[in-house]
Amino acid sequence: MTRDGALRLLPWAGEDGKPCYLVTDGHGPLSRVADNVESVQLGMAAQLLDHAADLLGDEAASAVQLRYLAARLAEALRDVHRVAESRGARLPAPG
Repeated sequence: MTRDGALRLLPWAGEDGKPCYLVTDGHGPLSRVADNVESVQLGMAAQLLDHAADLLGDEAASAVQLRYLAARLAEALRDVHRVAESRGARLPAPG
């Protein structure tokens, strides 16, 4: 944390997958962009879960389709995990 604001973990990675942080009070334009990206990531994860349920229920699904699904689910899980970490870090301290 800094004097001017809190460090916010952004919902995207930097070079080599390293985390990106923003010093913010939570109300600036880049914070709004990050909020929008988080919203898109969470929505895409929900849609992917629906697709996964359909594909896993299809006995004719091929190994290629299932591997592709697993790769996309892993990407979505990484994104959702980053959103959860970021939001959890911004919760007020108990007490």
